[in-house]
Amino acid sequence: MHNTQLDIITFSPTGGSACIANEVARGMEVGNIKTWNITKEIPTEQVWMGQNPVIVSAPVYGGRIPGIALERLQKFNGERTPAIVLVTYGNRDYEDALKELCDVLTQQGFVPLAAGAFIAEHSYSTQEMPIAQGRPDEADKETARRFGAQVVTAWRKKEKTQYTPSEIQVKGNFPYKVKGAHTPQAPSIDQERCTLCGACLDVCPTHAISLIDDQNIFSDQALCIKCCACVKSCPEKARSFETPFRKYLFENFAIRKEPEFFL
Repeated sequence: MHNTQLDIITFSPTGGSACIANEVARGMEVGNIKTWNITKEIPTEQVWMGQNPVIVSAPVYGGRIPGIALERLQKFNGERTPAIVLVTYGNRDYEDALKELCDVLTQQGFVPLAAGAFIAEHSYSTQEMPIAQGRPDEADKETARRFGAQVVTAWRKKEKTQYTPSEIQVKGNFPYKVKGAHTPQAPSIDQERCTLCGACLDVCPTHAISLIDDQNIFSDQALCIKCCACVKSCPEKARSFETPFRKYLFENFAIRKEPEFFL
């Protein structure tokens, strides 16, 4: 597929979803790649995709796709555009997320050609309580590249046929899992450690963090989606997120899970 244009659309606050999307693209050996990182950069106009394949990747939060990611994906429209649909989850379960993302993309004119669920380090993972720590690791990346090669084979078989969105079936249910009520909460700040470097402002996908009078960092709990990108990016370890769910995940989901594919 060296002469094919490939678009990557990714929502990836802590980098796992973007990493997997890029590795799948490497396995596809596509010559030209355009990346749409909707974590922070959102198109101002509607974007219409053509007939070249698109990779769409997003994380799983509580068994669903984050609402803000779905909202930003509304900027993209397909014209029977083949889509490789990817989700990453923190070693617990992806539940209805992959089906949800496939369904949404289908409604917007894309045709899911292939799909995959990969594992990435959980947002709540810490050194003391690691949850899928360090993933995607080298084995995951190699698996993603092999998957990309398999996608090319499937693409070549189907590119001259009138395939339909129902050709691939992924795990998940509809109606989707009901999301839990949003509890306003944001990572706390150790003011003695914080140097006001602004790293957390740069990575926050919802602009929930602001610098007040060049002296204090403020986090808007109502806007925070608990992605913990600010925690993981802070060079001074000045930010932390406390949740009882971390211990539950650490104690119950330590056994390594492997990616799942649907072609």
